[in-house]
Amino acid sequence: MNLTNIYLVAVSLFTLGCTAQGQTETPSKETPALPVTKLITKDTTLQNDYVSDIQAKKHVEIRARVDGFLEQVYVDEGQEVKKGQPLFRVNSAEYEAELTKAKANYNNAVAEALAAELEVKRVRLLVDSAVISKSELEVVKARHRAATARIEEARSAQDNAATRLSYTFIKAPFSGIIDRIPLKAGSLISEGTLLTTLSDLQTVYAYFEVSEKEYLTYAKALQNGSDNRSSQVQLILADGTPYPLMGEIETMEGVFEPNTASIAFRASFPNPQKLLKHHSSGKVRLSSAVDDALLVPQKATFEIQDKNFVYVLDKNNQVRIRNFEPQARLSHFYIVASGLKEGESVVYEGVRSLREGISIEPELVQMDSLLVANPG
Repeated sequence: MNLTNIYLVAVSLFTLGCTAQGQTETPSKETPALPVTKLITKDTTLQNDYVSDIQAKKHVEIRARVDGFLEQVYVDEGQEVKKGQPLFRVNSAEYEAELTKAKANYNNAVAEALAAELEVKRVRLLVDSAVISKSELEVVKARHRAATARIEEARSAQDNAATRLSYTFIKAPFSGIIDRIPLKAGSLISEGTLLTTLSDLQTVYAYFEVSEKEYLTYAKALQNGSDNRSSQVQLILADGTPYPLMGEIETMEGVFEPNTASIAFRASFPNPQKLLKHHSSGKVRLSSAVDDALLVPQKATFEIQDKNFVYVLDKNNQVRIRNFEPQARLSHFYIVASGLKEGESVVYEGVRSLREGISIEPELVQMDSLLVANPG
């Protein structure tokens, strides 16, 4: 027995079981009147939603670069700041003292180098007068080079002290919104302590994952210039409402996730009103146009062993079971890939009370009216 016959036997058993449920009397011989609809093709839009992780375009941690007491907090949580705006100040007395000491050491090194240079000139005159040997000149030249090197060392220490002092005054690296501030003024902090985070929310990224099959469909559409899949995407917010501004797919990862066989896409959305926050939740909706899609109402279908079936009406008004392959699922309809044809009539309601070969009195329901009543 081949696979098709197995399905037909399973379908027959299913329909006989449905018909027999609750029947204790001889069934009526009257021809039942059931609504049927004629299949049509229609241009439609296929929408797929993907859970997304929304992230700020720029999101950084602001951490202390030096130890000390947090002397001043210039901003508040949730405040919008500009690039270069003061955020925090760490007590700077210790670092000012270090800079003063470094400057003194630098000036001392400069003075020593100047003295060594004068000594070189003096010894050179004596050598030229043959008062002392040339070896004495080489000794004082070496001392001068050492003094010059100490100048560079002292300058480096001074610059380092100035840099550490500048770390006590923390400014915003870019414009954005201040997040939580866990520490208050007067707290003792150490190098690396988290002071806050800063988020640039002018533009946000939505990361979402698609299957390998969907990725290939999208990639092939891009390669051949097809408009069936647009890079424009919509964002559905956590409350189910659409975000008013459209986003655009910018890039995708280069590696598939081995456990899920999916790949991450990144779409960017403008966020001028700052409605979207870092790590907001939502769904990215991809829309693709399907031309001449053959539609069948889900209400007219039933499943047996993970296969989809409908009752097709023949020219004698008898119903015949037909298996079909769906291409995609909409809210209330299937897009048919194979198994059904345009113009065929299928039973719309009451399919569980039917069995193969019985006659019915069809009551035509226009497919257009079903599409209006159940869009998508």
